[in-house]
Amino acid sequence: MADIVSFPDAARAEEGGLLIRSLRDGVLRLVLNNPPANVFSIALLEALMGELETAEAEPDVHVVVIASTGNVFSAGHDLKELTTHRADEDQGADFFERTFRLAADLMLKIAHLPKPVIAEIDGLATAAGCQLVASCDLAICTDSSTFCTPGVNIGLFCSTPMVAVSRAAHRKQAMEMLLTGETIDASTAKDFGLVNRIVPKQYLAQVVSKYAAVIASKSPLTLKIGKEAFNRQLELPVEAAYDYTARVMVENMLTQDAQEGIGAFLGKRKPDWKGE
Repeated sequence: MADIVSFPDAARAEEGGLLIRSLRDGVLRLVLNNPPANVFSIALLEALMGELETAEAEPDVHVVVIASTGNVFSAGHDLKELTTHRADEDQGADFFERTFRLAADLMLKIAHLPKPVIAEIDGLATAAGCQLVASCDLAICTDSSTFCTPGVNIGLFCSTPMVAVSRAAHRKQAMEMLLTGETIDASTAKDFGLVNRIVPKQYLAQVVSKYAAVIASKSPLTLKIGKEAFNRQLELPVEAAYDYTARVMVENMLTQDAQEGIGAFLGKRKPDWKGE
């Protein structure tokens, strides 16, 4: 995985490449570091996808946090890189397909990752950057963060960002963002359903770390079962959703971690998760 730098201390992110990786106490931090706007070049998309694929199979990773350096969380796709390929023989069609397909696969990887993913936002999240926020399981931002899907302003409707945004925000509010292209503040983003919490800038890392630590302390198998069931039941009619989740509960109840967790609760002790 090119352009990835690993540090034991994520505070050294500014010294790294396109993506900075740090793992501590079950929490994997992936920091976007493509200044000045953390745009999604092909290289950054590939680096982030590679890290998520590695995290999926890494037992020491229980939670993933996606953060960024600078004052922009992500301005979305690299328009300069895309425009350069208009000079290709096919006017860029193959490169455009590769870019948007890779971005879509990345968002699907986050959705299907059997581990919770938290977005830590400080600054502007626009277009595919907003899509990334909407794709994560939780999103926590600073009070100065802003969000938008401005493709309509440049003649390129945010069709792929729309998939994640329309599933995170309420329908009419998602359409408001997509049709106007206007920027919304953190408070509005929380009202729309794009973010969970808004915190002062100086407390962002602390609050996200607390959330991540609490989640990382749970049974990794239970988290995997729960995330998959949550996403799947949303796609089902309510009766089918109850049928499906009842089966999931039975299967979950038969795991060793459920037996251990219930036993620890009844015995007033800390559970010893085995991931089985």
